[in-house]
Amino acid sequence: MLVQLLFFVVLLILVRKYAWGPVMDMMKKREDYVAGEIEAAEKSRAEAEKASKEAVEQLKQTKQEAQKMIEDAKNAGVRQEQDIIQSARLEADRIKKAAQEEIENEKEKAIQALQDKVASLSVLIASKVIEKEISAQDQDKLINEYIKEVGEEL
Repeated sequence: MLVQLLFFVVLLILVRKYAWGPVMDMMKKREDYVAGEIEAAEKSRAEAEKASKEAVEQLKQTKQEAQKMIEDAKNAGVRQEQDIIQSARLEADRIKKAAQEEIENEKEKAIQALQDKVASLSVLIASKVIEKEISAQDQDKLINEYIKEVGEEL
């Protein structure tokens, strides 16, 4: 038994010297490798979270810019609509004023033509009156003829 105990102790010393040290070194390397991988994974996760937050912020900013562009386009449309309406009103007023001026001119021409006709008819009646002395009945007849001629001329 003492020999076996001696062989066991020698075996433990040999195992410790040749097997235990390299196994422990290998276990330490494995532990360092796993710790490094965990640390790298944590670092990658933190970077992914940071990138995700940046993407969300950039998306939010892009949405705000798009909303601003939409509002600007709406405002420009409203301004353009108001400009078109104002231009149309001004053009309508100009056309209306031109039409009124043309109506006035035509009215003046008609009045002038009527005055010319009345004057010529008055001269005609005066010449007929001068040619002969007329009685009240002849005077009524001439007035009625004059009114009839004026009515036909108009």
